[in-house]
Amino acid sequence: MNKFRRFLPYLLVVFLMIIFVISSDAQCPMCRMSAESNLKNGGTMGTSLNVGILYLLALPYSLAMVLGYLWYKNRKTNEEFDPRNN
Repeated sequence: MNKFRRFLPYLLVVFLMIIFVISSDAQCPMCRMSAESNLKNGGTMGTSLNVGILYLLALPYSLAMVLGYLWYKNRKTNEEFDPRNN
């Protein structure tokens, strides 16, 4: 029972994220229809939309990788100087 109480906040956050994702996908068909109609008329909005999506996708992952690398390097140097390892 103690393990369940420890993971309860995480389960609650995941549950809330699922609920909000389901209700927030209503705008996707509108963007898709707009991009498709623009491409049929000879526009380039669809390619620009794809580039923008990739940009928004890459930025958080890049930031997470940089912070993870810095944490790893900092942890490695702190373990070398840890007095408990003597």
